[in-house]
Amino acid sequence: QVQLVESGGGLVQPGGSLRLSCAASGITFSMATMGWYRQAPGKRRELVADITSGHSTNYADAVKGRFTISRDNAKRTVVLQMNNLKPEDTAVYYCSSRGLGYITPNYWGQGTQVTVSS
Repeated sequence: QVQLVESGGGLVQPGGSLRLSCAASGITFSMATMGWYRQAPGKRRELVADITSGHSTNYADAVKGRFTISRDNAKRTVVLQMNNLKPEDTAVYYCSSRGLGYITPNYWGQGTQVTVSS
């Protein structure tokens, strides 16, 4: 059974930081591209960042220079460090996994809420 379990969301003031973590089980983690997506109310789900099995990273323009994605294959976790958060970063954040041969994620976590507000 595949499970992607996110943690670390919450309420933070503008300019603050949060660290999201995703623990994966039931997948060949070391071979998967892991990612974080987000969905704000009334908007489509969008890619925030992803990281390949070779540790190549890709970021949305809106978060470049503020967010950092990393992975630990031994612990089967992927982390999104979010700094200098802005109100427009408010959304539900989802962990994703994309296996070999897939062009879009084939597994998703349940999501964690991030709210940036004063």
